Formats: sequence, structure tokens, C-alpha cells
Amino acid sequence: MAAQVSGPDLLSVVVLLGAGVVAVPLFKRLGLGSVLGYLAAGLVIGPFGLKFFTDPQTILHVAELGIVMFLFLIGLEMQPSRLWGLRKDIFGLGALQVGLCAVLLTSVGIATGFPIAQSFVAGAGFVLTSTAIVMQLLEERGEIASPQGQRIVSILLLEDLAIVPLLALVAFLAPMSTTETGGLHWIDMGIGIGAIVGLVLAGKYLLNPLFGFLAQSRAREVMTAAALLVVLGAALVMQVSGLSMAMGAFLAGVLLSESTFRHQLEADVEPFRGILLGLFFLAVGMSLDLSVVAANWHTVLFYVLAFKIVKGAGIYIAARLLKSSNREALERAVIMGQGGEFAFVLYSTATAVGILDGEANAILTAIIIFSMVLTPLFILALRLLLPKEEQALEGVEIAEGLSGSVLIIGFGRFGQISSQPLLLRGVDISIIDNDIEMIQAAAQFGFKVYYGDGTRLDILHAAGAGRAQAVLICVDKAETILTIAALVKSEFPLVQVYARAYDRGTTIELVKLGVEYQMRETFESAVVFGENTLIGLGVDPQEAADIAADVRRRDAERLDLQLAGGIRAGSDLMKGNAPVPGPLVKPRQTGRALNEETASVLPSPQRADAN
Repeated sequence: MAAQVSGPDLLSVVVLLGAGVVAVPLFKRLGLGSVLGYLAAGLVIGPFGLKFFTDPQTILHVAELGIVMFLFLIGLEMQPSRLWGLRKDIFGLGALQVGLCAVLLTSVGIATGFPIAQSFVAGAGFVLTSTAIVMQLLEERGEIASPQGQRIVSILLLEDLAIVPLLALVAFLAPMSTTETGGLHWIDMGIGIGAIVGLVLAGKYLLNPLFGFLAQSRAREVMTAAALLVVLGAALVMQVSGLSMAMGAFLAGVLLSESTFRHQLEADVEPFRGILLGLFFLAVGMSLDLSVVAANWHTVLFYVLAFKIVKGAGIYIAARLLKSSNREALERAVIMGQGGEFAFVLYSTATAVGILDGEANAILTAIIIFSMVLTPLFILALRLLLPKEEQALEGVEIAEGLSGSVLIIGFGRFGQISSQPLLLRGVDISIIDNDIEMIQAAAQFGFKVYYGDGTRLDILHAAGAGRAQAVLICVDKAETILTIAALVKSEFPLVQVYARAYDRGTTIELVKLGVEYQMRETFESAVVFGENTLIGLGVDPQEAADIAADVRRRDAERLDLQLAGGIRAGSDLMKGNAPVPGPLVKPRQTGRALNEETASVLPSPQRADAN
């Protein structure tokens, strides 16, 4: 008779992993982000969907460790040097926006008849924008490094910082939300402050020596265990002291942000953070009580629209007060006008300490989720309503009537370096680019760059492409390079074209177009880099130079074969690092031809003996 074996519920684990694996890529493909994917997956498999789980709170308690580790990683990013570099935007613009929006959103709750504590918690949760959604939008639009993007990132950093005092404030507000106590618990506050001070001292004097000692063991698993111990230990200290686990993890991260072991800690904690944070959002989706939402749909709809409009107004006012343009202020208001992931943490904490009840938590959670869902639609509507942005050409001249013997199109890093030999030789060059900020920056270094789009034939005529001896295409996008090259070769067939190539495929297309010269943007620098590496490893400089020349020869020969036979031709000219298979034992006798055709392929007996 088979013995009964108890073990983990593998079905539950498989369902959780499967839901995330299916939903997240689908939602990211739709442009809705991974957070909404996890929330939707949790809703489908939860008690109000397929009922694979009936008690999402159990999962939620475990998954809260994902938030703990998330805050630890945020703390690691909060190096004093980085905060100092962004101090004006973080503590100026960020503090103004968060403070103004918190007041306005709290006022909405009070004006509609809710107590101050509940109104503040509801409003504060909506103030905290979804970092995942906003960063994804900025990355898709390529605006993270732009001045506008950096201002949004600074505000998100301030909001990340704000979650810690907000969680502490919720804990301190808890006695005020009950009728049984008449004021704050000063003893509890003292214990909490003492725990923070103790954690700071331990971090300053103990953590670095501890990790230094463990690093000597050269055991990766011990370092990983120590990283988890620090995060969870700090969270436990804060929890026992009556404060937030997340606050302890955040403080531990800040204390280690300047540590030499910072990157090691980040790499060790990141996998656990990702899995547990996804689990947290799944549990939040399961916790969404559809019956409560259905019974209060008018309330949910009202507050979604009211909070988005009021928060958007607060963001717009803060942006305009600090001299942002009308367009930038509107875009920021729409992009950041939704609640975020940390609201779920704040509402869960407020529910645990009695500020909110279960029904209020469900309604507020639904408000946050629907506000996140509506954000892509609001952005689409804004793009349709706003006119297409026109770049201000103040201090910038449009390309017209240029007559240089060489025309350079694109003046980024590649174009700037390419211009130097020509300028040193005294060649008369004209330069055009369509990046206003780059043109203005180049002027500060003594370059005269005209505004113009090289993909337009009228601009090429105005820039003197037909009168030039050579056109240098130095832009960085492959499709733009090919467009300009095709246009110049068809309209100005007597002009020499020298083109920067993005990759090998672009190179092949450029050769087919008939350009006089093309250079892959990284090829020559990479060859020189490898050559100098050989010299550093002790290879004779002449031998290293010969090897580099052989690489160039092989590459040119391979390119010729690819032009005739396709991109996969000539692969044998590349040296790979995979092991070459060979016979395990030497054959007892050499190969023997069975017909005339194979005889011409097999080596002669003399050559076989020589080998």
C-alpha cells in the first residue's frame, strides 16, 4: 500500500507561474505594461475568476516581500552623489508636485464626506505614480535621457522616497483612526525612532566589514544568503518596532548605496525581487472584489475621473510654476496622472492598522487599477488633440544656398570626428542636422551647423548636395542612412557618397546602391581595440598588426561573398570559439574512393600520409 506523501501544492505554483507567463507578454505587446498583466492574471485565476485560489491574502502576505526587496533596491540607487546631482528637480519640482497633489487629492475625499485619515490615505496612494508604466512609456518614446524625461525621473525618485515616510505616517495615524485612544502612542514612536537610529549605526559600522569578511570565503551562495539576511533582517527590526518592513529595507539599501559590494547585492537580490513583486501584483489582482466594484461602480467611476483630473491639474500647475512649457506640462499631467503600485502597499498597510476596511480597500484598489488602464487611452487622446510639435529655430539657421565642396549630413559623434581631417586640410564643408539641441551645442564649440532634414530632396538641393564633390552620410539610423544614400545617388549621380553603416546588412545595401565608400561605425575601432588587447597580452606589436590586417582581409573577402550569395555566405572566414568536432579515434585506414567522382574529392595518398 502506497504511503501518503505530503508536499507543496504544485498545482498552485504552476497556475501562478503560468498566469504570469501568459498575461505579462500579452499585455506588454498591447502596450499596457507588465503590472496590468499581473493584475489581470490575478483577477482571472482568483476567487472572482476561475477560482484556483480562494484566499489571496495568504499569497499577499508572502508576496509583500517583493515590495520589501523592491524598496531595498531603490535604496541602493539613492547614493548621496546621485541625489545631489538631481537635487533641484527631486527636492524642488518633485516635492512641489507631490505636496500639491497630496493636498488636492485629500481635499477631494474630505469634500465628499470622508474622514481626514481615510481621505489622506486614499489621496496619498493616488499621488504615487506607477513607476513601471511611466518608465516603460519614456523608454518606448526614447525620452529617458531628454531634459523632459529627466524631470519625470526626478519626480519618480521623490515619490519612491515619499513611500517610506508615508508608510510610517500611516502607522502613526492608526491610533487617531480609532475611538479607543485619545492620541499618539509616544512610547511606540520612541521605539520606532530608536530602531531607525540603531539600524543606521549598524549599517554604518557593521555591514561593510561583514560583507568584506564573507567575500573572503569566495562562496557566492553565502553572499546571496547574506544579502537576503540584511534585507529581511532590517525589515524584521522595523516590523517588531511597530514600523513598516519596507522602511527597514529601504534604509538598509541607502546605507549600502556607497558600499563596494553594492552591485553584488543588487545582482543577488534582483531575481527574488522580480518574482516576488510579480507575485504581489498577482495577489492584488486576486484581491480585487468584483462584487464590491459592481455594487459601487458609480463610486469607482467618479473617483477614477475625479482623482485623474485633480492630480493632472496639480501636476500641470507645478510644471508651469517651474517654467515648463504648456505642451510639456500637459504631457506630464497625462503620463503621470494615474495611481501606482505603491498605492496597493499603502492601502494594505492602512487596512491592516484599521484606517480602511476591506470594502474601502477593494474600492480604492479598483480605482488605482482603472486609472492605470486608462492612461494609454488618455495619452492617445492627447496626441490627437495637441498639434504636432514644431521645433523652435531660435538662433538656428535653415540650410539654404550652401556651397561647400563637402556636405556632411548628421553631426553627432561620428560626424564630428569625420569632419576633423577635412577641416585640418582646409576643405570647405557644409553641415546639416535636424536636432536643434545638438546644433546649439555644436555652436558653443565653434561649429556652424544648419538645420535640415537630409531625407528631403528640397533640403538636399538647398544644402548644396548637387554642387558638392562629396556627401558624407553620418546619421545613426540604418533606415535613414539608406534613404539618404538612395536619394543622393539617384538625384546627384556624379556626387561621391561616403556613408556610415549601422551594421553588416546596411553595408551590403549601401554597396548595392553604389556608394563610393562605406564604413561600419564600430568595425575599425573594434579591430584596433582587439589589436591592442593582443599587445597587452604580450603578443609582439608587429604580429598583432599582422593579425589585425588579416581580420580586415577576411572581412572584406566575406563581404564580397555576401554580396553574391546572401548574408550567410562566407561564414567560414570568421573564427569562432566553439569546439571543432573531430574523430574520437584515428581511422585504421585512409579513405578509398569507390568511383571517379569521389576520387576527385578525396586527398591523394601522398597528401594523406603527409597529414
